[in-house]
Amino acid sequence: MPGGRVALSCSAPFAGGGLGRHLQELYGALQRAGAETTLICGPSAGVRGAAAPPGRIEISRGRLSGVVDRVTALSPALSTWKSGVDFDAGASRRLGSVEHVLAFNGQALAQLRAARAPGSGIAGASLVSATSHMRHVARQHEKAYRRYPLERPWAPRVLDRNLAEYRLADSILCSTEHIRRSFVQEGVPDERLLTFPLTPDPRYAPGTSGSASSDASASTFDVVYVGSLSVAKGVPLLVDAVRSLPAPDLRLVLLGGWASRGMRRFLQSACASDPRIAVRLGDPLEELRGARLYVHPSYDDGFGYAPAEALAAGVPVIVTEDTGMKELLEPSRGMVVPTGDGEALAAALEAAYRGEILSI
Repeated sequence: MPGGRVALSCSAPFAGGGLGRHLQELYGALQRAGAETTLICGPSAGVRGAAAPPGRIEISRGRLSGVVDRVTALSPALSTWKSGVDFDAGASRRLGSVEHVLAFNGQALAQLRAARAPGSGIAGASLVSATSHMRHVARQHEKAYRRYPLERPWAPRVLDRNLAEYRLADSILCSTEHIRRSFVQEGVPDERLLTFPLTPDPRYAPGTSGSASSDASASTFDVVYVGSLSVAKGVPLLVDAVRSLPAPDLRLVLLGGWASRGMRRFLQSACASDPRIAVRLGDPLEELRGARLYVHPSYDDGFGYAPAEALAAGVPVIVTEDTGMKELLEPSRGMVVPTGDGEALAAALEAAYRGEILSI
């Protein structure tokens, strides 16, 4: 980790969600290294978990009136692009007098350019890649959306921006071998790639006090997914895999929210036609403590905090080949299935349901 005066930025709220936890871990590492850190992040009001550090700079997403605001609100692709651009612009104006910039991919271009400007006084600039190389992500998204054309992919819209960030950064922080390998395969020199491993929040631990484990979970086989309800995360693939299984006591809980009309319609239809499927919001830990299995069917995830949290809570997991989390799995507690293979996913679910694999 860089020392001295460091500006660390991420559009997520501190400790909020996967990106926010990633930000929290980086901030902790900088503090342990003795860096004087300027933290620039999204608003942290209402975020469960560790208190955000005092003195942080919070940047809210700007709002546009009229048709532009309505279009971005309904399009995950446009919303992802716009939120990154807005945050990056605000963060670049708040860097202050620092020696090093450390910013997340897709929301770092203006900051990296500011660091490279003549007379900036900034000695180094690093990029935190929370995803695989964006060319790999775009290829995986193309596969996902070709199968389920429910919404528009966001990766192609942010591809050029990410490629420009890769060129400007002195080094790129990768949390998994999956991420690092994707950059090497795209021609990025290995010496520019640094490793920063991630861990789940300590609150994720096995237990039953106040949990969802009750009469309901004793009589049903509960499968949980936590995260964005999107095509790229493989949610429609998981839903179809569950619907294909003749298991009346199997339950699928999708904990998260959708960002498009297409996904809303798909999931509402699925829930209406199959009462075993439910979409909820709430504390993931409560759902995990009543679960028999966690499934993360993403078409690509650099790491995957949610399956790591499930594993820490004592729940066996199924992940895909294109998830960095696979590197932490032991055969008795996890299984890796081919990405985008609905039949393989359904077979793994059925085997777990029958107690042939991953039994608690």
